[in-house]
Amino acid sequence: MSFRMERPLDELDWRILAELQGDGRLSFKELGRRISLSPPAVAERVRRLEQAGVISGYRAQVEPGRAGYPLTAFVEMRCSLGKCLLKTSRAEDYPEVVEIHKVSGDRCAMLKVRTASLEHFEGVQERLGNHGEIRSTVVLSTQYEGRPVEPPAEDFLRASRSEGWRR
Repeated sequence: MSFRMERPLDELDWRILAELQGDGRLSFKELGRRISLSPPAVAERVRRLEQAGVISGYRAQVEPGRAGYPLTAFVEMRCSLGKCLLKTSRAEDYPEVVEIHKVSGDRCAMLKVRTASLEHFEGVQERLGNHGEIRSTVVLSTQYEGRPVEPPAEDFLRASRSEGWRR
């Protein structure tokens, strides 16, 4: 069961998150040593972060190419009326789809897809095409992925003022 944090994340919470994002298998003892907190205090904070849904899980990071899925692509979709991928199919129908993002603009969704080959990707595109119009981009290489969640810098929390629109 998830609930809202009773208070905003503080510096210790962010330090715990930074350490766990680096290594989710840290013991409470080691985590406490790294942030100068007792293991019971660390355990209580981690429990609160989990219950609030800030920490949503722990998992192994798998290298897709080494696991037999060397091709990654992004597929933009504009679903046809009554054929929305999210409403007319199940996750099991498209095991190659690893992420789906509902987006604004002239498309309704952005999918991240992993396949074993170009031929496999072609088949995925044919199946996705049954839901509407698609536009695909194959990833040649990934230069940066998996940025940890960090507290935003105060300067980035608001838009900059536009000098050209003043009276």
